[in-house]
Amino acid sequence: MTARKTRHLKMWVAMVLVSAALILGHGFYRDLSANNEETYKGLKLFSDVIELVQKNYVDEVDTQTMIEAAIQGMVRSLDPHSSLLPPDALKELQIDTHGEFTGIGIHVTMRNNLVTVISPIEGTPAYRAGIKAGDKIIKVDGTTTEDLRDAVKRMRGPKGTTVVITIIRQGASDPLDFTLVRDVIPIYSVKAELLRPGYGYIWITNFRENTTGDLIEALQAMETAETPMKGLILDLRDNPGGILNQAIEVSDLFLEEGEILSIKGREGRNTKVFRAQADDVRRDYPIVVLINGGSASASEIVAGALQDHKRALILGTTSFGKGSVQTVETLRDDYGLKFTIARYYTPSGRSIQAKGVEPDVEVKQRIISDTETTDARMLKEKDLKNHLDAEPGEALEEPRTDPEVPKKEVPPDPPALQRFKSKHSPLDRDALFSDSQVLRAMDILISYDIFKDLKNG
Repeated sequence: MTARKTRHLKMWVAMVLVSAALILGHGFYRDLSANNEETYKGLKLFSDVIELVQKNYVDEVDTQTMIEAAIQGMVRSLDPHSSLLPPDALKELQIDTHGEFTGIGIHVTMRNNLVTVISPIEGTPAYRAGIKAGDKIIKVDGTTTEDLRDAVKRMRGPKGTTVVITIIRQGASDPLDFTLVRDVIPIYSVKAELLRPGYGYIWITNFRENTTGDLIEALQAMETAETPMKGLILDLRDNPGGILNQAIEVSDLFLEEGEILSIKGREGRNTKVFRAQADDVRRDYPIVVLINGGSASASEIVAGALQDHKRALILGTTSFGKGSVQTVETLRDDYGLKFTIARYYTPSGRSIQAKGVEPDVEVKQRIISDTETTDARMLKEKDLKNHLDAEPGEALEEPRTDPEVPKKEVPPDPPALQRFKSKHSPLDRDALFSDSQVLRAMDILISYDIFKDLKNG
């Protein structure tokens, strides 16, 4: 073995030791110095195997690739969310929390050994093509996907280039091919719309470094409008999560006191309780939070906190169920190690790990067409044979309906909201008014306002 290869091997064995130290905790080195025979023998065995394979395997092997795969297998055996991050993967993770990238615009994870779509990013090539949460990506450009990192790398690429992804979808008998043209994927985490005067809609797509600031800007734009805020729909559907402190700060905007979240790890430093602080602006209007199976991690923290404090009504379908907290430690040569350090618990002490947040009101999403009526035709008194007529000269009254603001005649947005939407790209208002879960949330908020007025009157 050449001196250069020997140095290379020692460097990578050192990386294995660093990774093991981070995973096993600060007591690792203490255990080694105390002659922890099992740990030492295991690492010596690992080193022996690498050296034997490098010297004697039938084909020449790349030491770096082999050891990287060994570390990756070791870490991934712990849980689906822990992994070694090579330099390009670590860079991609940093891009996901701030910046932009070129690709097709989807959040993916490994589920049952298949690359699975958590959610498409609104307005991206994948979203426009109809890629859905739960789709399983089995090929990229005809090559089978087995490794998440490799699949993500192959789906990204220069703007304007084409990629073909093959998916299997529940309910579809055959795999589906989608030809997508890569584009710059803008990273906006907050979008807002006034559905009618006093009733706001905010969609948080994921939790990035600027999410709380953007959310405050959107809320202030609505709260300073001519009509006071009467209710808010906070949409966390298909939100895969993101930065922990942003989820805590978002929750804190709507809570005045009490616990938001607790995390409990094996190490004392990874056990913490986060509490709400009183805000300068008191936001006591009713809130409906929308969730679904694509709502994961940080979005579940917000939904769980607001639900436990009875600060919001949770509507939709059960969330993803990721109740663990990961950290990223930087290793040598621009590598990183992402691994789970704690489980988190909602204010009431419940863990949603593998369970998810269950909605207070379960409503499955469907799109309501323009011609569809939400009220089925019911048999009325006047339809009965030999029914009594009204008194002579008394006309039959038409059924009363609550006055609605037609969606195309909603008053113009206040200037502050116009400025916000110009930066964060506008939402499709017609799509919102065709979304059964959004409409149900609006009904609940309007009904609350009506009953409040009756009570006060």
